[in-house]
Amino acid sequence: MVDEHRHDHPGHDHSAPDHAGHDHPAHDHADHDHSSHAHAHDHGHGHSHSGHNHLHGVTDQRRIGWAFLIIAIFMIVEVAGGVMSGSLALLADAGHMVSDAAALGFSWAAIHYGRRPATSQLSYGYKRLEILAAFVNGCALFVIAAWIVIEAITRFANPVPVTGTTMLIVAFIGLAANIAAFLVLHGGNRENLNLRGAWLHVLGDMLGSAAAIVAAVVILLTHWTPIDPLLSIFVAVIILKSAWGIVRSSAHILLEGTPEGVELADIKADLEQHVSVVRNAHHIHAWSITGEQHLLTLHVHPVPGATTREIVIAVKQRLTQRYGISHVTVQVEEEECIDAGHEHEDGSSTSPCA
Repeated sequence: MVDEHRHDHPGHDHSAPDHAGHDHPAHDHADHDHSSHAHAHDHGHGHSHSGHNHLHGVTDQRRIGWAFLIIAIFMIVEVAGGVMSGSLALLADAGHMVSDAAALGFSWAAIHYGRRPATSQLSYGYKRLEILAAFVNGCALFVIAAWIVIEAITRFANPVPVTGTTMLIVAFIGLAANIAAFLVLHGGNRENLNLRGAWLHVLGDMLGSAAAIVAAVVILLTHWTPIDPLLSIFVAVIILKSAWGIVRSSAHILLEGTPEGVELADIKADLEQHVSVVRNAHHIHAWSITGEQHLLTLHVHPVPGATTREIVIAVKQRLTQRYGISHVTVQVEEEECIDAGHEHEDGSSTSPCA
């Protein structure tokens, strides 16, 4: 019996004789009389995109590095301005920027260490650090938003004098700094969840600075100080919305959920209808290492006379062309499913898999 390795390392050299995903022109493994199944791995995955992804990674790291410098420098200015003016809107934005500086630093480190090669203990390498960074950044946004709301409620009960002129000057400088950081990050790879998290952090800062400007103008013109905590709550709501999207997406990947836009039932039907050497496809599992790198494993029953090698090639080509998934592990079963007693993704029995 051959076990199904759901986390098959893309660079690992399997030596089993029935791994027909390799090109051995001297002989075809499928021509031998093996047991009722063959376990085939295809290792021709994703190399055509490796240079493209590496270039994106280097560019994204530089963008995050520059954004970190901009945010970190102004963060000090805004903290001082918030304390001097007594503005919660400025302090809220400064607190958000403290979180941003940490988040951007974490994101930079994740990309940097994510390029390290895989090891025997981490067979997929360090790429998941990017997703972990995005998850932590999203959780940090929740904490910051909660702090802003609590402080705003306190300010409503106990108003604090606010110096509108100082608040306005610092808010304008903050908006300029945030726009600069936003533009630096905006040209990066938006499919990268880690970079998207950093980008949303800075977008939240921009909204915070804009809210602080509005509050400062209202205070200067009307002396109505409740506008300061009121707009701070508005910023907190915006932050929470961004945070939820990042946490949800990163948690889905960390839980190895099916990639967005991929329907396992559709893949099953597509392979059975459009790949002539496949009679039945089942035990289909798809997950992601990062937001851009997807993997898939499945069992197939071949049509009579089909070789293991041609099945693997045909399935791989279809999944790459139709769904953009190029790292695929295929287990070919000549008779009944070797994992009899398990269930299909739709909940139906797989004993026998027909």
